[in-house]
Amino acid sequence: MNRLSLIAFAFAVTVAGCASKKVYISGTKVPYSSNNESALKAVEEYRLAVERADIDSLVLMAHKQYWEDSGTPSGSDDYGYEGLKNVLANRLSKATDIRYTIRYMGVAQQCKSLQAGCRATVDVLIDASFTIPNVQGKPSRPDKRDQNQLLLEWDGKRWMFIQGM
Repeated sequence: MNRLSLIAFAFAVTVAGCASKKVYISGTKVPYSSNNESALKAVEEYRLAVERADIDSLVLMAHKQYWEDSGTPSGSDDYGYEGLKNVLANRLSKATDIRYTIRYMGVAQQCKSLQAGCRATVDVLIDASFTIPNVQGKPSRPDKRDQNQLLLEWDGKRWMFIQGM
């Protein structure tokens, strides 16, 4: 009887351990759901477009209501969709040899199923470097590390960036 109780206890512990084991999206600590996975795929497309300096693709990923507050108290550096197009054209077009890696830290969604208007925030750590001419016109290669929060909205067909690009 003692041996049977021990086997039953071991089985119960094993089953309980399996039931509480979370499944994460590969390479992240983000819990798996099809919504989370689709949001991360959109951000990964964004990351690849940045590395290619593909300004046209990046503009197409931005929602017409895009707004960037640049994380500063002053509103002088804030911009919307048209400003994003200018920033990409003026800054990204000058960069070469772009390395842009993202570590996905978390995803928060307001909807259980994807429907137009659903929003998701994606918390990321960015590690990037690129070559750009400095004020003397000589190549400079800054290394940037930052945490960022991307805000996306499902338009009924795909995720669009509202903020954070």
